[in-house]
Parts: sequence; structure tokens; C-alpha cells
Amino acid sequence: MMLKNRRTVVQALAAAIALPVTAFAQGVSTYPSDTVKMIVPYAAGGATDIVARAVAEKMTGVWAKPVVIDNKPGAGTTLAASQVARAQGDGLTLYMTTSAHTISASIYKKLDYDPVKDFAPLTLVAKVPLVLVVRPSLNVRTLNDFVKYVRANPEKASYASPGNGTAQHLAGEMFNTSMRTNIVHVPYRGDAPAITDLMGGTVDAMFATLTVVIPHIESGKLQAIAIANGTRVEKVPAIPTFAEAGLKNFEFATWFGVFAPASVPKNLRERISKDIQSVVLTPEMKKKLIDMGGEVVANRPDDFESFVNTESRKWREAVKTSGAEIN
Repeated sequence: MMLKNRRTVVQALAAAIALPVTAFAQGVSTYPSDTVKMIVPYAAGGATDIVARAVAEKMTGVWAKPVVIDNKPGAGTTLAASQVARAQGDGLTLYMTTSAHTISASIYKKLDYDPVKDFAPLTLVAKVPLVLVVRPSLNVRTLNDFVKYVRANPEKASYASPGNGTAQHLAGEMFNTSMRTNIVHVPYRGDAPAITDLMGGTVDAMFATLTVVIPHIESGKLQAIAIANGTRVEKVPAIPTFAEAGLKNFEFATWFGVFAPASVPKNLRERISKDIQSVVLTPEMKKKLIDMGGEVVANRPDDFESFVNTESRKWREAVKTSGAEIN
């Protein structure tokens, strides 16, 4: 009788252990079971929002479930990131963010989440260099002229960014350090409102994501000065690099990547990443990203994780050099 009871207990334990595995396998094969929410830490209309909506539209077709964009701007992307870090790892909450994610740990004194440990990198969609643009009424066309203007207007000349702690903000601070200038930083809640005020003359300049300012450069509403990249960009070949314009080793880019909460199971992480990669690498999507001034990547989770670690180290050094800090 004792042997029989013991066998029953062992069988029950085995069944209990197997149940989550079976349920998990079914969960991956039937993913997604409901609407997928992709959180974007910027206002609608900005570069990240444009890329996220393009990906979401295609993923809706692949998954046969709605993929909706939830814009959560504010606090230099940390507001949205905090929400994602606390979300369930069921794959129904995704996060399209930028290089600001790898800057936040170095530039903010206190965060209620860990930008590395609390997130599962899925895929790096694309990288896009920053470009210095100014309002046309400033009447400057070269880097030399721009520097003359800001030095003649200390603490009056200003530059916009889509938020504190973003690559655009930090590039501006690095420019101040490199050129010994004192351009005032004016943070906004995303690219769109920052660019609107730049074109309206409220601020003088912006180290902008190339993606979102290409139409305004082409229309003449913004004047491009130099691009923070090692080489000129095929989409806008007339814009010189900073090195060509006279400032060497000034290279800054933002990027668009998709994360999930860290608790997402590895197999589901791989599944979601593979599906998004397949969409990003379609000819239509690749052309869209290249036309936006981007370099298409679409890598695997492990490769994206390595990239995130490298970026974190790079921005940590940039923050230290510039002295930028946010309380």
C-alpha cells in the first residue's frame, strides 16, 4: 500500500511539472492570443512612432491579431520603460524604443527599473544617424557659421530635443563640450513638437534623427548643417559629415529596437523576434527604412543584447565626458 501511494505521489508531481511545459508550448504555438500592445515612449508623429506604426501594421497581418501603438511620452522615455518593466512577460506588451534606453541608467540618478536586467531585447530594427538642423531664418549654412552664431549668443542660442536623456540631448551636450559653446537645451515630449517649434523659430537648432527631418530639409523648412556619421548618407548625399565640416570624431546615431519585459520565456522571445525580423527584411519595409535615412539591421535577440551592452558602455562614457545629468 505504501509503494502504491508513493507511486501516486510521483506521478502527480510529474504531471504538475509537465503541465507548465505543455501549456507553454501551446502558448508559443498559438501566440498571440489577444491584441498586442506596442508601447512607444514618444509622442505620435515622431521618428520612433513612424517606425513603430510601420512595423505594427505588418505584424497585424502576420499574427492575425491587432498590434496597436500606445504612445507614452515623458521623462526621457523612462515613464514608458517603467511601465513595460512591470508588465507581464506574455508577449502582449512590446516596447519600441531608441538609444535613450541605454543612456538612462547613466544620466538619471534614480530609476525604478534596470534598463538591462528588466528587459528582453528582441531585435534591432534599424540605426539612423543624427543631423544638425537649424531654422532657415538663422541664415547659417555651414558649421563654422553656426558656431560663430552660438558663441556670439551665449546662453541665448538654443537647441531642441525630444526629451531629457535622449541621444539628441546628449549629442547637444557633447557638441557644447567639443566646441566650448553654451547652447541652451530645450527638451520636448517627442520629435514632432520639438520640430514644430524649431520651424516656428522658438528654438534655433536640433540634433535630430535624420528620419523625421528629411521631408523638412527637402522642403526648405529646415537647413541641414552636418550629419553625425562616418560617411554621407545615400538618401541625402549633399549633407556633409561633421568631419568634413570641421569637427572630427563627432558621430551619434539613434536606433529603433523592440524589447519585451524580461520575464518573457526564451522560446516566445525567439518566436516574436523571428516574426518581426521577417517583416523588417521584406523589400517594402527595407525600402521604407532606407528612404527614412536608416540602416536596416533586424538581428537576433542575442546579437541585439550584445549591442545594447556595448551601447550602454559607450553612452556611459559620453555622459561622463559631457557632465550631463538629470535629477
